Amino acid sequence: MILRTFGWSFAITAAVLAAAVGLGGTHAFFTVAVLALLEISLSFDNAVVNATVLERLSPYWQRLFLTVGIAIAVFGMRLVFPLLIVVATARIGPVHAVDLALNHGDEYGLKLEAAHPMIAAFGGMFLLMLFLDFVFTTRRRTWLGWLEKPLARLGRMPQFSVVVSAVVLSMVSGWWADDPVDSSAPVAISGVLGIAAYVLIKGLGEKFEDRSTAGIGATGRAAFFLFVYLEVLDASFSFDGVIGAFAISNSLFVISAGLGIGALYIRSLTLYLVHKGTLAEYVYLEHGAHWAIGALAVAMLVGIPMEVPELISGGTGALIILASLLSSIVHNRRRGRGRRPGRRAELELSRA
Repeated sequence: MILRTFGWSFAITAAVLAAAVGLGGTHAFFTVAVLALLEISLSFDNAVVNATVLERLSPYWQRLFLTVGIAIAVFGMRLVFPLLIVVATARIGPVHAVDLALNHGDEYGLKLEAAHPMIAAFGGMFLLMLFLDFVFTTRRRTWLGWLEKPLARLGRMPQFSVVVSAVVLSMVSGWWADDPVDSSAPVAISGVLGIAAYVLIKGLGEKFEDRSTAGIGATGRAAFFLFVYLEVLDASFSFDGVIGAFAISNSLFVISAGLGIGALYIRSLTLYLVHKGTLAEYVYLEHGAHWAIGALAVAMLVGIPMEVPELISGGTGALIILASLLSSIVHNRRRGRGRRPGRRAELELSRA
């Protein structure tokens, strides 16, 4: 199972690291390795949440997630998209942006850093909506019942997650701006686009999803919109990582290689979680992942007016997921079930 799921990840990692040594020596090798490890360690919650969506797709679309999807993640989100951000925010031409990325890495990194408030507003609001939709939904099983049950009761009000997100965005955009009239508009617009993207993509996926195909997974238009949802979710997780990577290297290719390897392992891990039925076996892991996403969303939004170290934003999420995993193990032992392969029926019960 491990070799079948991670085989391509191992092979591509070896090839990329060998190319890094050949083109840039040991320094490039270690830089790529460090970036890959950081991407993997800070994105485990991404894999868990992706797994909750990926299990609803047919095997064909699951394979696309690891093939076409990884190409989008590596070349689209971690190479092309940052260039487009620099073009849009710095108001320069695409050729100039490419020249900066290839030949003036420090200046390119500064321009990308200048776009951080807008990027963080979009990604932060998208992830916040994902978190709020989870905690505002009534579930048969809760992890932090003393907190999740009252939140679920609040969620009975229509579109309550949108209301909360709008209030949070207004506060964040106001705090960030020195001149609220002129300076808060880019942050506010980016945040609104993040909310709109989440509502639109998630809504279209649910609209076209055929419940009668639950045994084989979604196909057709439903699968397409769920696939798009996964790609935007991955982008929301990767925004801060792309910007933060310039603190380690100013080489666009080194950064893309390191983050690309990390993205490949996260996607392989997502498939592994689905095939092993891990979310059914460890019943609180999905809860922990969503709480970790909530913590990351808060860190991204707070990071607009002030700097939040990645050790805090990523470390907090890791601790939350670890706590949910330990709680799941304790739960299983108390039930006397021990470890066993998860079943779809158990998964549906845990998500109910």
